[in-house]
Amino acid sequence: MTASPDRTDMAPPSRQGQGGVPRHVALIMDGNGRWAKERGLPRSEGHRQGLDTLRRIIRHGVRIGLDYITIYSFSSENWSRPAGEVSFLMSLLRRFVQRDLSEIHQANVRIRVIGDRQGLEGGIRALLDEAEGLTRDNTGMTLVVAFNYGSRDEVARAVRTLAQDVAEGRLKVEEITPEAIGARLDTSGIPDPDLIIRTSGEQRLSNFLMWQAAYSEFYFCDTYWPDFDEAAFDRAIADFSGRERRFGGVSAKVF
Repeated sequence: MTASPDRTDMAPPSRQGQGGVPRHVALIMDGNGRWAKERGLPRSEGHRQGLDTLRRIIRHGVRIGLDYITIYSFSSENWSRPAGEVSFLMSLLRRFVQRDLSEIHQANVRIRVIGDRQGLEGGIRALLDEAEGLTRDNTGMTLVVAFNYGSRDEVARAVRTLAQDVAEGRLKVEEITPEAIGARLDTSGIPDPDLIIRTSGEQRLSNFLMWQAAYSEFYFCDTYWPDFDEAAFDRAIADFSGRERRFGGVSAKVF
């Protein structure tokens, strides 16, 4: 897969393209550290600027009528980062909930958290629960926050619950279907992402939504996440809108 160029001649996103405006966009927000390094700044400043970018993209997603945005906010592998950086990222999570949750709620956005919450520090779990609880009945765009999330871990947890049901006689082996597995995933009830965007030039999933990405379109750009603005987001969506999606068939499906 090759990186999609940052084109400036694309029209704003429209539902007239073959793919239409995606219903669900997933974001791998990469490049905060490199953005900071190139400017002689600490990595923490890159993460701070990245949070500002996230705020703008969420607002823009609401404006253009997306149904879902999923963000890879903190992976299960990120705990291996230096303790000081992890601590700062946790402080950004607290700041995001304390500063932005009210605005998100007023915008009728619903928050859904995916990932393994077992073993998380109590204060962090309380923040995640607060965000979900306050916005549970909202009917606008859903912001899916992947926190302490790893796709392999998600699938393994789902399969363990199925195996337990088989062992206890509640499920037959032949009833373990892709649909049964999908229903046990953290994303149960959430449509698979139509478009997955990764910034900073990297071209891999990094253990993100691997099951759900079976028929997703991918868009890679060299822009670091702190510089990924609304215009860059619109270019990604316009690129998606011009693609033909066959889902393994011959003719494209139009949304």
